[in-house]
Amino acid sequence: MGDRAKHPVRTTEKSLEVIATLNRLEKARVTTLADELAMGKSAVHNHLSTLEEHGYVIKDEDTKTYRLSLKFLDIGGQIRSEIDVYKVAEPKVEELATESGELVHLVVEEDGMGVYLSRSKGERAVDLDTYVGCKHHMHSTAFGKAILAHLPRERVDEIIDQHGLPEVTPRTITSRDELEEELERTRDRGFAVDDEERLEGLRCIAAPIRFDSDIIGAISISGPTARIDDTWENNEFVDQLCRAANVIELNKYKV
Repeated sequence: MGDRAKHPVRTTEKSLEVIATLNRLEKARVTTLADELAMGKSAVHNHLSTLEEHGYVIKDEDTKTYRLSLKFLDIGGQIRSEIDVYKVAEPKVEELATESGELVHLVVEEDGMGVYLSRSKGERAVDLDTYVGCKHHMHSTAFGKAILAHLPRERVDEIIDQHGLPEVTPRTITSRDELEEELERTRDRGFAVDDEERLEGLRCIAAPIRFDSDIIGAISISGPTARIDDTWENNEFVDQLCRAANVIELNKYKV
């Protein structure tokens, strides 16, 4: 995480709190937001009016409710389109989903969390709680462990200090020593696994993506335990996944 602002602008902080709360509630009236934020209605209205004027909030005149606008999607889409790994990997994400028939993700690390840049569903893919832009902890996911395994030890320690190792399922790794052992196994075999560590009944395999010596993301295949068995080295998806990661790394020279 970056350094905290020495002189934070309280008005900006309040506007961000309004945005975050409106995002959580999906839509709300001024009174509801005022209650949620412990703010006066007039102050909330001023923030909403300013955000609406600049196109970040939409007001429904019939219900008198506010929601976030698609301007956030526009900004996010522009940011994503400028990320080198996305430019190179997006075609392989779709290709791998078709080849495997499962759910494929492209993920990068930001502020110690895994952020989904791309998502593609094969014909048999399960429908998970993932979407472009959502974030998950690194230690409980295959993509996260694929990235952590190739980060400097100091950076891994920083991420753990910042986000901890919360238990997501009974199989989640929650100790530093166990995680380090798992990251060493990941480096040795060249791919990472999630054996029902984020969602019970789901397994995931992920391969790191490196540009030169830098780890810049991971690509993963997720599916039910009935289709992804835990004889990892002989798993049919490992070769598909590692080939895709290799092609992405070679195609970096095109960006």
